[in-house]
Amino acid sequence: MTEERKERPQSPQDKAKLEALKRSWAQKREMTDRLSHIKTKIGVYSGKGGVGKTTVAVNLAVTLAQKGYRVGLMDADIDCPNVVKVIAATQPSTHEDGKFIPAEAFGVKVMSMAFFQQNEEEAIIWRGPMVHNAINQFLQTTDWGDLDFLVVDLPPGTSDAPLTVMQTMSLDGFIVVTTPQVLAKLDAKRSLNMIRKLNVNILGIVENMSGDMFGSGAGEELAKETDTPFLGRLELRREYRDGSRPTVLLSKKVGQEYDHIIGNVLPRLEALKQPAA
Repeated sequence: MTEERKERPQSPQDKAKLEALKRSWAQKREMTDRLSHIKTKIGVYSGKGGVGKTTVAVNLAVTLAQKGYRVGLMDADIDCPNVVKVIAATQPSTHEDGKFIPAEAFGVKVMSMAFFQQNEEEAIIWRGPMVHNAINQFLQTTDWGDLDFLVVDLPPGTSDAPLTVMQTMSLDGFIVVTTPQVLAKLDAKRSLNMIRKLNVNILGIVENMSGDMFGSGAGEELAKETDTPFLGRLELRREYRDGSRPTVLLSKKVGQEYDHIIGNVLPRLEALKQPAA
């Protein structure tokens, strides 16, 4: 009779790898469960900082909430989180099990790295893996409840931080923000190309800070050049200087601009959800 082959004892390294794999799967299951209660996840994105991406994300979220939708706003810009400053949200609370309950402001649930900074002027200097871990922690430990929309304010650029968010969250579509300047338009085009390489839906382009100061038209030009829907234009207005509340609540004209954008976004989302013929 042949001697039965003895199973090789598991080394400490093998055990450690197995445990790490188990933790990874557990994390993914927990994230999937958390996100399963969210009907639609929209990323607000730009290849360039300073185009008003956070302002657009906040006002979009508040406008959706004003229309009666259940809305969350996630600040995924780990390095320079600004959502809390714009929407003036207070601190989140926690469940007994340690899960975070998002803060609420103007009908919107809010979660941001800024809540965990002792000093808002402090620089967060993290490499890619730490950013990845922070985003995973947010997704695992935040109890959003049932949401119609989660608006995600992404980090700018086309490198590791926005890529991590895109690959981790399975967003339903992106709104790309540009301003009228030539360089902003170029960087927005790079953003669009990155999204398309990842095979993620693009909802359309928003031109921010339009008007006499910086000009207008770059958003529409970019939409035509890239065969992308143009969602609308946001004028540069003095009301944005008032930081007491989101500008859609201060200005009827700004509110109308965001109503127009959402009026273009919602049918686009419905069209993308339809099965291909």
